[in-house]
Amino acid sequence: MDKQVKSKKRVSDHGEVFTNKREVNAMLDLVKTETERIDSRFLEPACGEGAFCVEILRRKLDVVKKNYKRLPLDYEKYSLISLMSIYGVDILEDNTQICRDNLYKIWFKEYKKTLKLVPNDRICDIAKFILTKNILCGDALSLRKNNGEPIIFAEWSFITGNKIKRRDYKLNELLEDKNKESEQLSLFDLDDNMQMRHSKELIYDAESDSFIPAPIKEYPITDYRELDKFE
Repeated sequence: MDKQVKSKKRVSDHGEVFTNKREVNAMLDLVKTETERIDSRFLEPACGEGAFCVEILRRKLDVVKKNYKRLPLDYEKYSLISLMSIYGVDILEDNTQICRDNLYKIWFKEYKKTLKLVPNDRICDIAKFILTKNILCGDALSLRKNNGEPIIFAEWSFITGNKIKRRDYKLNELLEDKNKESEQLSLFDLDDNMQMRHSKELIYDAESDSFIPAPIKEYPITDYRELDKFE
């Protein structure tokens, strides 16, 4: 989206003003190393149509292309890891869907351009499935969906080879005592001394070298091409 404002009513009702691409990239350059790490997780609490999410994905896919363009199966896997690492929340349903669509289009276009082939329907379905779990409609201040239910995000972790583990977490438990202003946050990467008032149990997470709340649900380890078989 090139315009910063869709309508005066949306600005009045929701404070909706989009960030220019130039400012987006200037801000991302402040954490350039992280944006170029394929599995580094980002959360945009007011994602709109995906200005930050899209540019982060572009940067990650550039790295995937550089490292795996001659290895189709590896490119496929790591391009999906790039998608898995990007999270967004927006209070407006239309923005949420547009954000998903924009991310999918970037992923699809780069896959086709890099490998000189169209991703098969199964992989396309997996990419879309990931986005339905990572880009959600809700209020980043209350940390709840518009229906009042808590926002729940999936954490995706590759175990070995093509096997992946999914664990679901409540966003309010992950970000308890965090600054809830609209800023990019690193997800599933919490300080050891955070107080989780609403969590019954903390577990050590080796990936982030920190303690995080226990997941509310865990799924069987499965091939990444079969992720959507579990709900």
